[in-house]
Amino acid sequence: MTEPSASLRSESDCLGSVRIASDALYGVNTVRGVDNLTVSRSPIGSEHEFVRAFALCKWAAALANRDLGVLDEARCEAIVQACRELVDGRHDAFLVVDFLEGSGGTSSNMNVNEVVANRAQQLLGGRPGAYDRVHPNDHVNRSQSTNDVYPAAMKIAAHALLAPLIDEVRALSASLLRKADEFGDLLHLGRTCLQDAQPMMLGQVFGGYAALAARAGEELERVRAALRVLPLGGTAIGTGFGAPRGYKARVYAHLARISGVEFRPADNAFDAMQNLDTFARVSAELRTCAGALAKVASDLILLSSGPNGGIAELELPAVQPGSSIMPGKINPVVPMSMVQIGFAVAGNDVCVAQAHQAGQLEINHFEPVVAGRLYDSIHLLRNGVRLLREKCIDGIRADAARNEQHLLDSTAIATALVPRLGYAQVSAMVREAAAQNRRLLDVLHERKLLDRAEAIRLTREATAIDG
Repeated sequence: MTEPSASLRSESDCLGSVRIASDALYGVNTVRGVDNLTVSRSPIGSEHEFVRAFALCKWAAALANRDLGVLDEARCEAIVQACRELVDGRHDAFLVVDFLEGSGGTSSNMNVNEVVANRAQQLLGGRPGAYDRVHPNDHVNRSQSTNDVYPAAMKIAAHALLAPLIDEVRALSASLLRKADEFGDLLHLGRTCLQDAQPMMLGQVFGGYAALAARAGEELERVRAALRVLPLGGTAIGTGFGAPRGYKARVYAHLARISGVEFRPADNAFDAMQNLDTFARVSAELRTCAGALAKVASDLILLSSGPNGGIAELELPAVQPGSSIMPGKINPVVPMSMVQIGFAVAGNDVCVAQAHQAGQLEINHFEPVVAGRLYDSIHLLRNGVRLLREKCIDGIRADAARNEQHLLDSTAIATALVPRLGYAQVSAMVREAAAQNRRLLDVLHERKLLDRAEAIRLTREATAIDG
């Protein structure tokens, strides 16, 4: 691990000593984790909500340990202040262990422990690495294990990260609903299996999209609520061994106060330590949301295709040139991005599902990859949904004439005419129009059965939803 400073200190563990920059807040465990387990370009410090969640756990633990007499007031206050600074984002640069570290979260937990301990050392007048005033294991990690604090931090961070995503999904639903109202009176050709089907209103199409987005937001909120149940207090395998009596009640009381969220312990601590099914459900809902919105985006790509050789019933905002060789070509880049996000989130979900089932006995040591993939899905969706709304949905325009033309040029209006003309007569007119390669409306008009205005009126009436 390359050190940023010419001034070095030495720290030792059971494997020997390492040299560390004298002003670095991490220690020997962090260096081991970085040297042995860096496989990506994403250190835990790059995900501030995860850092914040870890700091909240250490903060609450220090207060609970103080209450129970296993941590003195001075050390407690120094640890709390160091945790406050982590919450404020002041030391993310020292949280350098890779998200995909293979130690089951131990390297990440010790990275946090060392940063908090060394900062607390400084606050008490000591120097980093000495650990004579505050020790990473004896004091910062007191009454905890990686096995309970890491998944607890995972849940706290996911709970926080989902809130702005849900807000974005709901804002998208509102935007789609506005378009449903704007397009409420525009006739539109409904299609099934990419073939002409039945008449409808373009507003009904967008109303369906809005309802889908609203439901996605509700389902995300539902699985988010399950993240408030934590394994914190179970220590290594769920027994709470190593924590003083009364610790669990106090740590949750302090966590609720400092986080503002009523987190609670699991009904069965062993279940909470062994299983990651809550994360699997959250990931599955993220995949479902991404897939649903990717379907909407795919529809927009089809309906805006052209502008001359395609459907071109919608005009999407032009945000950038679409080709390096074809002048004037504009591509539906924003909905295309949303479709790709659907692919990526689905892939992340496969990874989470595999890690979920791979847990062994008392813990699941594949939590780091679950955290990394879950947070990636949340960020992808949050950014993608915002861009879809701001740079696409809000600016969509409908070509009313082309929507109406496609409907009236098709035989889709036939169903709407049956109550007036009867099934047999309309069927005969449809066959005659097809045989002559003419519009159904023209054949009806020629036979003096129905003029264009009356056909449109009947079609509009047929698209009304009962109830």
